[in-house]
Amino acid sequence: MRALALDVGDKTIGVAASDLLGITAQGVETIRRTSIKDDLKRLGELVTQYEATTFIIGLPKNMDGTEGTRCELVKKFAAKLSAAFPEVKQIFWDERLSTVAATRNLIAADVSRRKRKQVIDKMAAVYILQGWLDSHTRE
Repeated sequence: MRALALDVGDKTIGVAASDLLGITAQGVETIRRTSIKDDLKRLGELVTQYEATTFIIGLPKNMDGTEGTRCELVKKFAAKLSAAFPEVKQIFWDERLSTVAATRNLIAADVSRRKRKQVIDKMAAVYILQGWLDSHTRE
């Protein structure tokens, strides 16, 4: 079982993949969004490449745990994803502070602001996936 994590934004989709054992998450890429057709095409290529059976989709809840307009947009995207890849299971994962944590680690690693902007969504997807993997292995 391999999982792909998605950090879905308006302009980009950060993607991370689990290793074959389902223990660690690795950043894959940041997809620059141009159209839903192109987004789904690239995600299909990644599903095939990584033989993914599960999407872990970051759900950007508000700090108080409620779901706002960002969650609605992510769920609409997930519905299109489900229609395109019905064989791939979907799990929503609370992604609060994933981008903050990724940013802090990149700053601590002395990554330039320009470079951070290029990889932040991919790193956020890594945090989303690693959080899910860690909780999943304890079950």
